Amino acid sequence: MDSAVTAVLAGKYPAKQHARRVAEALKASGHDGSGVIYLEGTKTRMAEDSDEAVPFRQRRNFYYLSGCELADSYVTYNIDQDELVLYIPAADPDEVMWTGLPLSPEEALKKYDVDKVLASSEINAHLAHYCTNKETAPKRVYAIPDRVCAETTFLPFDDTNWDALSNALDQCRKVKDDYEIALLKRSNEISALAHLAVMKAAKLAKNERELEAVFRSTCLSHGSRGQSYGPIVAAGVNGATLHYQTNDMDLEDPVTGERPSLLVDAGGEYRLYCSDITRAYPLSGKFSVEARQIYDIVLDMQTQCMDMIKPGVAWDDIHARAHKVAISGLLRLGILRGSEEELFEKRISVAFFPHGLGHYMGMDTHDVGGNPNHADPNPMFRYLRLRGTLSPSEVVTVEPGVYFCRFIIEPYLSSPELGKYIDSAVLDKYWKVGGVRIEDNLVITQDGYLNLTTVPKDPEEVERIVQQG
Repeated sequence: MDSAVTAVLAGKYPAKQHARRVAEALKASGHDGSGVIYLEGTKTRMAEDSDEAVPFRQRRNFYYLSGCELADSYVTYNIDQDELVLYIPAADPDEVMWTGLPLSPEEALKKYDVDKVLASSEINAHLAHYCTNKETAPKRVYAIPDRVCAETTFLPFDDTNWDALSNALDQCRKVKDDYEIALLKRSNEISALAHLAVMKAAKLAKNERELEAVFRSTCLSHGSRGQSYGPIVAAGVNGATLHYQTNDMDLEDPVTGERPSLLVDAGGEYRLYCSDITRAYPLSGKFSVEARQIYDIVLDMQTQCMDMIKPGVAWDDIHARAHKVAISGLLRLGILRGSEEELFEKRISVAFFPHGLGHYMGMDTHDVGGNPNHADPNPMFRYLRLRGTLSPSEVVTVEPGVYFCRFIIEPYLSSPELGKYIDSAVLDKYWKVGGVRIEDNLVITQDGYLNLTTVPKDPEEVERIVQQG
């Protein structure tokens, strides 16, 4: 692990800095820059008809202003007084027997970057306390609709603003500080070890689920207690399903003994910060001719797109470049017919590359602030999770792919207008490839990018790792 990352993470999560940034964002959006910001953490919730709790996932906006992973907590930031207060559950004697003593306010104050720690039960009293002096009392509280429990009251305030806080948080979370980038680096470091472990286990594995287990266990053993999303471990034709989750197919054809290629899209989560990495490789240790051809196209797509990445560049333009590279490659193989210009204009490549090139990444895998437009009538851009230009300290994924999904491609084949652009006889040789996607995580710098992802992707190197096991 990178010692420089470890040194950064030895400090506190910069919650106070984040609170100040959100206050500035509120002011920049036309608000007077005073008042109280209010956020709640995730509540403990029981599974239906059970005494077991639902798996806990902290609210990301709450964490951004607290650094606290405790359930049933609150945070307030008095903008005028520059005071950040965390409210955590007090000890419950009935719970202590089962789960041990909770974090005390004194311990929490040492652990978190806040000015004061109170019991969760004091939230309403402290909100009222803000308003006791009418001359200095904040007039407004900022909160998020549907993120305020019934027990909380804002009656002491003259006004409750429900509209501004969520957008201000989104805008701040888009731009990562050094501590957040260190968390994302660590998440990538751990996930790189897990991807490498899966590559080494691939040749002898019998079922997709074995390789999912390798990934999860490697992450856990290196400090990543959760996954950014459900791992995608897709062999052969399963790779044509973008978010395949079944992960239970046998890896060897019982008749021929053949082992297909594998697509693994998986990322561990470290202290709530994500990684999102995809690699594809042959389970046998040697790509088939068709799989290698598609792999080379996708790698070229990613390389050319990454060459474009720097501040001020429009993400739509980078995404369009990926499609142009895909068209050129599929024409070269004979899968597509026609001119590159006409194929691009008719959006034929969408049949093989139907998703967006990438997305913001942070505390959420598909992080906030991307401004997607799913109502876009243009099918090439409809599923982009990121629209707009890139800025320094944003973190994006770059994940081009080429897929052979019958559900998506066959309507093109049967279309009188579009079918002529695809050679079905040549296409038939490629259905078994399933899909190839290559995905890295990048920090936008002042003049380009820093690639956080170190998992090998050179095809010869990947083959060698799988062969050696």
